[in-house]
Amino acid sequence: MNDEFAKMFQAMMAQGQEMAKAFAPALEGVDVKGFEKLFPTMPPEMLEMWFGKTFNPEGLDARTRLLVTIAALTVLGAQAEAQMRLTIRQAMAAGATRRHIAEVIWQMSMFGGLPAMQKALEIAQSVFAETEEKDA
Repeated sequence: MNDEFAKMFQAMMAQGQEMAKAFAPALEGVDVKGFEKLFPTMPPEMLEMWFGKTFNPEGLDARTRLLVTIAALTVLGAQAEAQMRLTIRQAMAAGATRRHIAEVIWQMSMFGGLPAMQKALEIAQSVFAETEEKDA
């Protein structure tokens, strides 16, 4: 990240904090990562409607599309942690197993590198642990 981009990003983050403060003063110190909890996991039927074969009956199902999305997020360096966590939860709801998710992430190590794979696996393990807690 060059200095100009870093300054722009910092300005955008500061502006976002100001907007949050204007909307609700209690949001001033809010943890942005907490927003992912506002987006519940969709039921399989809804996932299929939004991400599956609704627009292309001959195409990929929701589970496959979500696994492809996990692959893309992994190759990008797993920088979008909230999006990765949400996509992993949605993929599991669409029928992907932990093994499917791990295999996709491992496969992407060839394209995104080992650090990207490691970060994505850490995120996935965190989601898996949360899932276990909810099921217990």
